[in-house]
Amino acid sequence: MENMFNNLSLEKIYQYLLISLAFLMPISVFGANLIIVIIVVLWLLSGSYKHKIKQIISSKFLLASIFFYCLHIIGMLWTNDLYWGLEILHKMWYFILLLPVLFTIVIKKNIKYYIIAFLAAIALTELISYLIWFELMTPFKVQFRLEPEIALRVIQTEEISMKLLANPTPFMTHVSYNPILAFAIYLVLHEIFLNKKLDRVKFFLYSFFAITMTFNMFITGGRAGQVMFFVMLTILIFQFFNSEKVKSLIAIFILIPGVFYAAYQSSDLFQKRVDLAFHQIVTYETNHNSSIGKRINYALNSWEIIYANPILGVGTGDFPSEFQKVSVANNNQEHSITRNPHNMYHLILIQLGFVGLVSFLSIFYYQIKFSLSSSTEFLRDTGITLPLLYLVIMFSDSYLLGHFTSLLYVFFSSFLYKDFEKN
Repeated sequence: MENMFNNLSLEKIYQYLLISLAFLMPISVFGANLIIVIIVVLWLLSGSYKHKIKQIISSKFLLASIFFYCLHIIGMLWTNDLYWGLEILHKMWYFILLLPVLFTIVIKKNIKYYIIAFLAAIALTELISYLIWFELMTPFKVQFRLEPEIALRVIQTEEISMKLLANPTPFMTHVSYNPILAFAIYLVLHEIFLNKKLDRVKFFLYSFFAITMTFNMFITGGRAGQVMFFVMLTILIFQFFNSEKVKSLIAIFILIPGVFYAAYQSSDLFQKRVDLAFHQIVTYETNHNSSIGKRINYALNSWEIIYANPILGVGTGDFPSEFQKVSVANNNQEHSITRNPHNMYHLILIQLGFVGLVSFLSIFYYQIKFSLSSSTEFLRDTGITLPLLYLVIMFSDSYLLGHFTSLLYVFFSSFLYKDFEKN
């Protein structure tokens, strides 16, 4: 089977496919999945299996990722809901197959092309987002920044159009878009402030791009992504000042509140989202059905399940049924049916207990450990930033189960944590 392909030609095909995947990743589920299928099929048919396996087992990060997935397979042994367990295995297949495949075919010299393709896709998405925002294009689908009933009340009382209340995120929901946008902003800002070889044309281009993306961040309604944006700025400041902690802290205490205040004052809808979040927190006792109220209930009910099943959890597929039992018992019938506790850590603890959580966190540990030893500034900084950002936003949702955010994580991990000299 190895003779089916010319190695040099296959390598070129892989690179074109990877660049295409980087571009389609934030734009098209079908397009990205089609490229993924082609890559995986070619990889499976191309032979050199010993060399591929050697590369895979040389990475502690990869082994940790594969082991984490295998725990989900083992967790099927004590689950009652086999159907949902299989659905979870399907949602996470990137970790058992796609990540190892990409890891063995990425090339260091082409990393810049992967990133350029990804940023080009973000630029296209951002352009369409602004066309929707300025009412020059009809929204692909209506996604409210505010809860629908609140949005309708705002329309009635303040005469704001439906288009301006709809999230201008054309290819995905704001839940996925804002975290991906925050990471894209990081890549651009890192070039601006830490790439000493950046020429003047690219500097002005990236600066313009960073400004427009930052504004775009606050005209869309993904609060988790906006939190991720401020965390990203904090990390970037520490990286910019390197070991000068005092300067870093001074810059953080000035810049972060300043950007937040500017966004709060300049974006009415961002202001409403912040005020709404604060209102939902302080009125939780009397308003359990709000966005944040639901998350608080999800957390309380989740911890009750975790307390009863601390070591191995309830099994890979039993979260929905166990959550429903606890919710009904606690008179939370309106929140009794859900398949996602909107917290990745709670989900893993419920499914696989503390054994699963330790396995999960080991993935990020090996990522950060590998990055700290990297001799390339960009790979080191970005390799540290990616896991830290995901560790933060996974408190608000299961971002490694969603297509767009999990694919972003897997794609960038495939080259950020590869020892190219060894492989």
